[in-house]
Amino acid sequence: MVTTPSKPITLKEFLALPETKPASEYIDGKIIQKPMPQGEHSTIQAELIISLNGAFKPQKIARAFPELRCTFGGRSTVPDVTVFTYNRIPRQDNGRIANAFNIEPDWTIEILSPEQSQTRVTKNILHCLDNGTNLGWLIDPREQSVLVYFPKQQPAFFEAATDVLPVPDFAQAFQLTLGELFDWLLE
Repeated sequence: MVTTPSKPITLKEFLALPETKPASEYIDGKIIQKPMPQGEHSTIQAELIISLNGAFKPQKIARAFPELRCTFGGRSTVPDVTVFTYNRIPRQDNGRIANAFNIEPDWTIEILSPEQSQTRVTKNILHCLDNGTNLGWLIDPREQSVLVYFPKQQPAFFEAATDVLPVPDFAQAFQLTLGELFDWLLE
């Protein structure tokens, strides 16, 4: 749902508003509420977070976060999954993870919901790539496919169960086939 305030709102004013459930994003001066995740979306998101953190956290390579607000480049979005390399995770003075992430993720992952605009989600992935993100995935549960976006090059489309999905250079310890990804929905 797009909310157009009666007067233009700045990013700073948007960030001062109370959080909504599901989350709202600030894109091109508009407030856009994300759809409520459903079963397929939630299952893929949860399993992906567990798998990514299992591969990265023990060696302090990176960390995956669900539904984390990222504010950079004039936008404030909430990707379904963000991955930050360990040394780029914003931290408080005492070393704890910060609440505000005012930088682009190293890897952004979106899971398309049935009522969600693929164009709007793609624009968010491209915004990340334009601002330094290494890779973007757009997972489409209905089509059982993944579009992988690379900086400054054509996206790649994956639809065969045996396809191994590309990952950023820092994530080589993680391998996932399309079949493994969508098998999570069969439990």
